[in-house]
Amino acid sequence: MEPEHRPAPRPPRHRGQLERRFEAFLWHSRLMVLMAVIPALLGALVLFIIASLDVLSIVADTWRHYLSGGADIHKTVVTDIIVAVDIYLIALVLMIFALGVYKLFVSRIEPAEGRDPHHPFNVSSLDQLKDKIARVVILAVIIEFFRAVVGINFDTPLDAIYLALSVLALALALYLMALAHKQE
Repeated sequence: MEPEHRPAPRPPRHRGQLERRFEAFLWHSRLMVLMAVIPALLGALVLFIIASLDVLSIVADTWRHYLSGGADIHKTVVTDIIVAVDIYLIALVLMIFALGVYKLFVSRIEPAEGRDPHHPFNVSSLDQLKDKIARVVILAVIIEFFRAVVGINFDTPLDAIYLALSVLALALALYLMALAHKQE
């Protein structure tokens, strides 16, 4: 038998100084995503503050209503709380986006490494980041739907049927989301 003929290994390529600098520049350009990460985190902080102040305002209005006969809160309290929850969810979307983009493009986040891989802040690909953000956005849309439903007046029986079909469609969407989540 003849000995196998393997191609000779290539000698290491000597790169020029310009090429090395340009590649270093390209690598460091990934830090531009910080221009999205930092404002997203600041936006999340602002939304958390707004939603928390809204909830505190609801608590104060409730306190005034029951202790000193303040304005009637029954018509607005549920809607106001739903709005606050919606704001919290949008803040979470911004946080998931910011932390995911940072982890994917800048650096690993050491405290998150030991966590459950399915934790919302742990992402390993852009598709996974999009999926996690989409789930929270869908929840925010569902909450917005329920906020709209709270104030609905039924003028005809057909309105009630439309509402029932809408709730059925949302339940189906949640079921499909749960099914997709189990397959991960």
